[in-house]
Amino acid sequence: MADVQMTFPDGAQKTFPMGTTPMEIAKSISTSLAKKAVSGKLNGQYVGMKDAISQSGQFELITKDDEEGLRLLRHSVSHLLAQALNRLYPDQIHYGVGPAIDNGFYYDTDKVEGNQISVDQFPEIEKMMKRIAKENLPIVSREITRDEALEMFKNDPYKIELINDLPADEHISIAVQGEHIELDRGGLVPATGWIKHFKLTSVAGAYWRGKSSNPMLQRIYGTAFWNAEDLDAEMKRRAEAKERDHRKIGADQDLFFTSQEVGAGLAVWMPNGAAIRRTLERYIVDREVQDGYQHVYTPVLSNLNLYKQSGHWDHYRDDMFPPMDMGDGEFLELRPMNCPSHIMVFKHHQRSYRDLPFRIAELGMMHRYEKSGALTGLSRVREMTLNDGHTFVMLDQIEDEFKKILQLMVDVYKDFDITDYRFRLSYRDPQNTEKYFDDDEMWEKAQSMLKTAMDDMKLDYFEAEGEAAFYGPKLDVQIKTALGGEETLSTIQLDFLLPERFDVNYVGSDGELHRPVMIHRGIISTMERFTAYLTEMYKGAFPTWLAPHQVRIIPVNREAHGEYAQALADRLVKQGVRAEYDGRNEKLGYLIRNAQSLKIPYTLVIGDEEVSNNTVTIRRFGSRDTAAKSVDQFEKDLLADIASHSRALDTLEKAVKGE
Repeated sequence: MADVQMTFPDGAQKTFPMGTTPMEIAKSISTSLAKKAVSGKLNGQYVGMKDAISQSGQFELITKDDEEGLRLLRHSVSHLLAQALNRLYPDQIHYGVGPAIDNGFYYDTDKVEGNQISVDQFPEIEKMMKRIAKENLPIVSREITRDEALEMFKNDPYKIELINDLPADEHISIAVQGEHIELDRGGLVPATGWIKHFKLTSVAGAYWRGKSSNPMLQRIYGTAFWNAEDLDAEMKRRAEAKERDHRKIGADQDLFFTSQEVGAGLAVWMPNGAAIRRTLERYIVDREVQDGYQHVYTPVLSNLNLYKQSGHWDHYRDDMFPPMDMGDGEFLELRPMNCPSHIMVFKHHQRSYRDLPFRIAELGMMHRYEKSGALTGLSRVREMTLNDGHTFVMLDQIEDEFKKILQLMVDVYKDFDITDYRFRLSYRDPQNTEKYFDDDEMWEKAQSMLKTAMDDMKLDYFEAEGEAAFYGPKLDVQIKTALGGEETLSTIQLDFLLPERFDVNYVGSDGELHRPVMIHRGIISTMERFTAYLTEMYKGAFPTWLAPHQVRIIPVNREAHGEYAQALADRLVKQGVRAEYDGRNEKLGYLIRNAQSLKIPYTLVIGDEEVSNNTVTIRRFGSRDTAAKSVDQFEKDLLADIASHSRALDTLEKAVKGE
């Protein structure tokens, strides 16, 4: 019998008899390796642990210790879920796809009759999944013909669509475990008995194949791990994430809402949320003005030709709302970006080299046509207001301006106590240049400038191809969210393209016209996304300077102490404090608990002693201790707390305790 030669990841080669299985290869290396090997991989294709190998090639073993091994487990659990559903609801469900994802797996399902699966049914479904797992059914992959596949899945329209979309010459693979059969290319555990620790977590709607014109299916989510400890830790993390979810906190604290009546992805800011947003807007505008920016207002609507000239229409058309035909040959577009408007501001007057750097900024409202299935609270919306800015500079000013913008970012992060972030240099993908402006020299120069500036500043960063804007490379500041993910908060982008497209120029010291470089930058993202991020980071317990209600004043007795409490609230409001008198006809304990549940930084209780001595009794959120202070001292400490962006916590705690 002929032999096959396996080349391992470390370059080592070994010969085995034809028909050898990955399990036999694993055992030839070590018994411990065989126990934790999940699958083989030959020339990039998965090979089941008991499948015969009939050709030589690059070979590796996927184990439980590998991240890929965990994905194979989760993929296998999605199949287990489908098999359990088939046993519980035979011939009642059609199936879409069931892949592994970053934190678990899902399966798209469509119940033919009656209500879809609900979370209340999860215990019953999990019980059936565990029963099938204990049966330790072998999971076997094999190839079948197209005709066999069409016959096998004839009663499931989604599987039939997937089969018909495959190229005519492509082999069709299936995975068989007991009576259950799946369309699958491999990459599964050897048997259902390998599956022990899993949990179904949620359900959601999902359009078939991600297209809004397709039927809405039900997506059942779950997660799985190799051991119980990791599963328990993940479920605790998810519970924490649920408590931090800005949508939940937003509802509890009445910050914002969305509704179909208003329109999907269009947030309505309630007074509490508006107070936070207004504070953010005033803060960032003041900081930017101090840094030399001139703030402007530009229209939320612009002539469509403006975005054709900038290139946004070519590159982002699918994410833009349809143009509005004004009936006279003019088409207006809800703007997806602010940069063309800011170019018009620069071009409105002839600029000189003495005007550079020329810095303009705006809280610019934009609109993006996000798919309805992608909309999430304030994090992903169709209308947003971006903290946007653009600087026009000469070539020799790029590095200094870059450093100035970066310093502003870092200073802002300190005020919000944002510490967990890293820098990413985002380049174009050299293998996919069609999506970027076609000018190799420009890209090389711009990317080199960013890299040199970061190196000169001795800042750590990582590089990512394919993350650039279509007009130029950028520095992205990647933050860790409170829910464990990562997203871009701030960005600095070099742009040699748009000044060329719009014929932007300035008069140089030589009296000739020169082309400036445009730097796009955003410090705190959109008001919507930043508010969502802060809500989850603070878990709704906003620092005093941001809190929608900074002080709540509660009288022990409304008749005896209400007038004093109301006068104190009026005094603080005149100082710019968000203070309120709570005169509801409720028990004192209830009112205090209510203030704590809303995470109001300061609760003041007013009784006989406070009225007589012109004092307040202070209770900080999260503390059971109270302290008495004169009204004048409390006001002084409170205003210092707000002015310092609530950073001087030690001093404040001492002030509250009277130390």
